[in-house]
Amino acid sequence: MHVLMMMSLLFADVEPLPIGKSVVDVQFGEVSIPLYTYKPADYSDGPLLMVFHGVLRNADEYRDDSVEMGNRFGALIVAPKFDDTTFPKRKYQFGGIMREVEAAPPEEWTGEYINRIAKEIRRREARLEMPLYLIGHSGGGQFLMRTTGFVNTGAKRIVAANPGTLLFPSRSAEFPLGFGQLPQHLQSDDQMKAFLAQPLTLYLGSKDIERDEYLDVTPAADVQGLTRFERGQNAFKAAKKLADDRQWPFGWKLVIAGDVEHDHTKMFNDPHCADALGLPQKK
Repeated sequence: MHVLMMMSLLFADVEPLPIGKSVVDVQFGEVSIPLYTYKPADYSDGPLLMVFHGVLRNADEYRDDSVEMGNRFGALIVAPKFDDTTFPKRKYQFGGIMREVEAAPPEEWTGEYINRIAKEIRRREARLEMPLYLIGHSGGGQFLMRTTGFVNTGAKRIVAANPGTLLFPSRSAEFPLGFGQLPQHLQSDDQMKAFLAQPLTLYLGSKDIERDEYLDVTPAADVQGLTRFERGQNAFKAAKKLADDRQWPFGWKLVIAGDVEHDHTKMFNDPHCADALGLPQKK
């Protein structure tokens, strides 16, 4: 009875998300984050699929372009908007792991907002055990890549789609390209072992080979490869080799969408997206 009373208090006066598209503003301290959501008409007990926008910060478009995923996977879509004033590149694409010259405390890491948002959605839906899946494209893929290196979200699968640069499991490259120059506890073997054990999918478009205006083409970035497609494959190979050499658990997957360029809508709607997320498609 005590447990039932606690549950009743937790969910009191909380409305679940409405069917169809909506926008919900959630407040975490002084930070307000708009959530662009979509709930299929026949939604019942499906997963929470959190979708992360790229450098244009267009969460509304990402939500709209995720409707098919919501219907296909029977998933509740939540696309948070991380505005570029509160979350500049250092705090979004690079995860907020570092301040200008020192590591930020873990409570400041932007990836922790994934946990806060998931907790709020689960509360509203009265489903504390709702499984969580994450997918981000381009800048959103970079955000998930760095977050996966340091934050435990409890997600069943984390999909970094077409990230421009990646976090390599190596100390030879400085953060955000590798673990170099981080505080000792953040570049330890234990940290990299946990990183390689994460359920991370590198989801790449085989035609994402343009060196466009948004791609980091500095010499340090080009060490990873000359294109997003090449960089993603190289990151996977480096991670698998390290895991094999050290006999560490390896949770990563590499999934390639054929004939797809740097386009989040095509990546989301491609049949290979189901493999990347590890979600069954509704019949």
